[in-house]
Amino acid sequence: MQEQSKVELVIITGMSGAGKTVAIQSFEDMGYFCVDNLPPTLLPKFLELMKEHPEENKKLAVVMDLRGREFFDSLYETLDQLATETWIQEHVLFLDALNEQLVKRYKESRRSHPLAPDGLPLSGIEQERQILDELKGRAQKIIDTTGLSARELREKILKNYSEKKQQIFSVQVVSFGFKHGVPIDADIMFDVRFLPNPHYVESMRDLTGLNQEVNAYVFKWKETRQFVRKLQDLLEFMLPHYHREGKSQLVIAIGCTGGQHRSVAIAEKLGEIINHQYTAHVYHRDIDKKGKKK
Repeated sequence: MQEQSKVELVIITGMSGAGKTVAIQSFEDMGYFCVDNLPPTLLPKFLELMKEHPEENKKLAVVMDLRGREFFDSLYETLDQLATETWIQEHVLFLDALNEQLVKRYKESRRSHPLAPDGLPLSGIEQERQILDELKGRAQKIIDTTGLSARELREKILKNYSEKKQQIFSVQVVSFGFKHGVPIDADIMFDVRFLPNPHYVESMRDLTGLNQEVNAYVFKWKETRQFVRKLQDLLEFMLPHYHREGKSQLVIAIGCTGGQHRSVAIAEKLGEIINHQYTAHVYHRDIDKKGKKK
């Protein structure tokens, strides 16, 4: 007997002001049956109704946010229960943004934060981040919307979720500079500031880790080669487990001081290693922050 395909459930959650309205509209355009602001306590009943007609409701998307904050304990219980069900595959999408960007959005919309209706938006944002910390840890995918327009967020969601692309496991390797802030959507972060810095070699100061001279300098040191070997061993152990747990994307951040030299060279090497077994994409977030030449 042919096994029936599972019903797909995407739970959209995250910080207030991070783009959940745009997200649910995007899923609706992709043919998902969508429900906005579903209280977590009603999720089991909703799924029970959907289970009666699985062929008519193969793709579901629901938004849950702090408007139902008093029910979040029941959501965790429901997620644990869903992990044992054979007819449905759940996927938590968490939308996040830097506090400064969220404050800016609240000021532009002239709305008050749901946790600070009579106070400063930042106070509510900080409370909300604490409340949602566990849920963020359970998410299969986190999207940082800090620098994204509504159109760009929509394109990102369509790229990741149309035609079931979320079932493909990929690794994003991001280089960055600590002085520009850490990536808030990173799952794993490594600090390589302990390695010798090409910035202090005058001939390399205006180059980046994509330059062969800089790359050779970074990797000529014993500690660099040893670090990469140990990191490779760690990832060979961890990546299959992340894949098995249903994560569609893993973000690994490599940081140095300015995001120009060491982190770039290490990220390129790491992407090359990961690509032997998985799909890896390498991004250099801060490589052009100071107008450096490659």
